[in-house]
Amino acid sequence: MLTFLFTTVFCATYLSPITSHVSGKDFTEQEMSHYRDRIKSMFYHAYNNYLENAYPYDELRPLTCDGQDTWGSFSLTLIDALDTLLILGNHTEFQRVATLLQDTIDFDTDVNASVFETNIRVVGGLLSAHLLSKRAGMEVEEGWPCSGPLLRLAEDAARKLLPAFQTPTGMPYGTVNLLKGVNPSETPVTCTAGVGTFILEFSTLSRLTGDPVFENVARKALKALWRTRSDIGLVGNHIDVVTSKWVAQDAGIGAGVDSYFEYLVKGAIMLQDEELLTMFYEYDKSIKNYTKFDDWYLWVQMHKGTVSMPVFQSLEAFWPGLQSLIGDISSATKTFHNYYSVWRQFGGLPEFYSIPQGYTVDKREGYPLRPELIESAMYLYKATGDSTFMQLGRDAVESIDKISRVNCGFATVKDVRDHKLDNRMESFFLAETIKYLYLLFDPENFLHNSGTEFELGGPQGDCVLSAGGYVFNTEAHPLDPAALHCCSRDQEEHKELQDILLSFSEPLRPSMDQSEETSGAWDPPESIALKPGERRKAPVLSCPTQPFSAKLAVMGQVFSDNS
Repeated sequence: MLTFLFTTVFCATYLSPITSHVSGKDFTEQEMSHYRDRIKSMFYHAYNNYLENAYPYDELRPLTCDGQDTWGSFSLTLIDALDTLLILGNHTEFQRVATLLQDTIDFDTDVNASVFETNIRVVGGLLSAHLLSKRAGMEVEEGWPCSGPLLRLAEDAARKLLPAFQTPTGMPYGTVNLLKGVNPSETPVTCTAGVGTFILEFSTLSRLTGDPVFENVARKALKALWRTRSDIGLVGNHIDVVTSKWVAQDAGIGAGVDSYFEYLVKGAIMLQDEELLTMFYEYDKSIKNYTKFDDWYLWVQMHKGTVSMPVFQSLEAFWPGLQSLIGDISSATKTFHNYYSVWRQFGGLPEFYSIPQGYTVDKREGYPLRPELIESAMYLYKATGDSTFMQLGRDAVESIDKISRVNCGFATVKDVRDHKLDNRMESFFLAETIKYLYLLFDPENFLHNSGTEFELGGPQGDCVLSAGGYVFNTEAHPLDPAALHCCSRDQEEHKELQDILLSFSEPLRPSMDQSEETSGAWDPPESIALKPGERRKAPVLSCPTQPFSAKLAVMGQVFSDNS
């Protein structure tokens, strides 16, 4: 049942647009090509200015044409933009940057880094680049995607985060020093998303490398968080990872919580994991019961369900896209139109929007070029073919290009009311906002592949890869579920072969008759090779035939063996 749900809902929702229910004016191929060119131009205006004015710093400061480190001094924008280069068709620059990162990145530095941000941006970006490197024309190692230099870099980065998970609950600290581990004075309070946003990247690492530690700590954190939900089935905003006590008890789907719910759904899809999906559906019931009002989602007290903040946060705009992944198109569309009305009001989404007042909230008027509403538009357009969602993409291109473009890149909007700008361009502008915009207007992009194209890889060269069904992490870095299955299967077969060989090398126990005829102790042979005339009954060789799931990928979604 689970396999049927995932393969039908996910593939129908994301990979197979339903074109019979279309409203609004359809876009011609010429118009779509025009906007693809516009989006490419926006990307290179930002990217080239980062290279010229900010590299090797993390981010570009577009008003002063210089750079700054923000999340750990990783040349973050370069990592975050790497897979976007390939999606835009620039193989040459992808190859150059991938090689540059291999030669320059060093995680053995005395830097305090956000565990959450390092995971989604650095680990996620490197994993995605690794999985896309063959398509980009790079020479890959034998056994790819189960090995490779970018995979090793991602593993190195993730290992630096592991000390943060060494808590009594298994829930991680929010910050870790890459050289020294967790500072003894580090606060134990972290946001909910900072606990529950690891299962995609860490499971990918474990299943590609064969080291279970990453997936194990991610699952332990998820289960610890699950046990803290209130009697009405909600979780708060900030939690003490040592005591499991809630510090901020506002429950909602926005800032501080958002990607926790996202990873339950996407983790269930990528890993074919019924437990994760069950968790999400339980949360979804409580979210609908206590936080949903007229297709808006408010913030409520997690124990009582009483409204604490009647606001819409821009980070909540991912929710319609997530709803589309579980097939709830009607609800997703209604909520999307509410959010789209806010965009039309200001030319962008303010960080906080008062629903009763229909206006911005004091000191939360900014729009840092976030991608969430565009992300939802992409998913919903793929699910419905309704050109209304593409119209949001058009409006986003026009607004961002007009309001935020400056000589040295694109600047954060400090205030959506008067369009004053701030001196920052976050790396997610290139990783997410541009990527989702481009994919919205590029239905033939390889990421939209419905299984008609694929490539072979894996240790035996017989794995079907890159056939579609990519799962985006919360920083829009695409991960290929087929690669996880390929490497996991190879590791299982390798372990089985090891067990068989070990069984051969165990000494034979003589029968009672033999032992009576021999004098002294029986000495095992030095070799497992049989002596002349000696017979040994070997165990039945249990190498299974290649499972159906390894042979075929239907519309990019790998079926489980029991399908």
